[in-house]
Amino acid sequence: MDKLVKAIIIEDEEPARILVKNYLKLHPRIDIIGEYYDGFNAVKAINELKPDLIFLDIQLPKLTGFEILELIEYKPVIVFTTAYDQYAIKAFEMNAVDYLLKPFSADRFNVAINKATEKLSKKVNEENKIKAIVKSIDMQELIIDRIVVKTGTKLKVIPVDSINYIEAQDDYVMLYTTEGKHLKEKTMKYYENHLNPKNFIRIHRSYIVNMNQIARLEQFSKDNYIAILKDNTTKLKVSCSGYKNLKKILNF
Repeated sequence: MDKLVKAIIIEDEEPARILVKNYLKLHPRIDIIGEYYDGFNAVKAINELKPDLIFLDIQLPKLTGFEILELIEYKPVIVFTTAYDQYAIKAFEMNAVDYLLKPFSADRFNVAINKATEKLSKKVNEENKIKAIVKSIDMQELIIDRIVVKTGTKLKVIPVDSINYIEAQDDYVMLYTTEGKHLKEKTMKYYENHLNPKNFIRIHRSYIVNMNQIARLEQFSKDNYIAILKDNTTKLKVSCSGYKNLKKILNF
């Protein structure tokens, strides 16, 4: 490869950043244009600087590496770096993506660099692989405690406890929180599987509700109910199956 490869290092531990930079001294065609230790700044840098290559840690302050993948508009070639993480490694191996397991040697680093530069020389589009990695992680039914949303150029971390309810919006969902609403490109099934079932329940094909926000249920026809939330203005339809689930969980 003749042209310089623009690279960004995203890593919160300084010794790890130094190690990558030292290993890169043997690869003069790779030009480090930025170093970032938190996810917010990393997303902004990737979208603005459009690097060819990034070295991406998974466990980062503010955002995880996987949350970064969801939020970036520009899709570079990625070499993932991680301490042992069974879920991450499974996702990488399922989608044939290269990763460096900490601590990694110079020889292993060089193998990753050779793979990355080969992709760049062949102009391989990594967007589908990135989407596949995010999908692989989504399929692992881990309970989440926060959701990251993007509004314009701003990122916001929403604790799930602040969500009142979630409404289906075609291929998206609308999150209604104590501070407003946010559109997110996820499915209702995703949130049904990843929110704590002790706190959130699917009451209708269009609604998942925070049970702590339910004030009361009202019957408006023979077999139909609505859930009135604590703000006394929000009324959500409750399906037959949703009503049965509520009866079982709330013991009424």
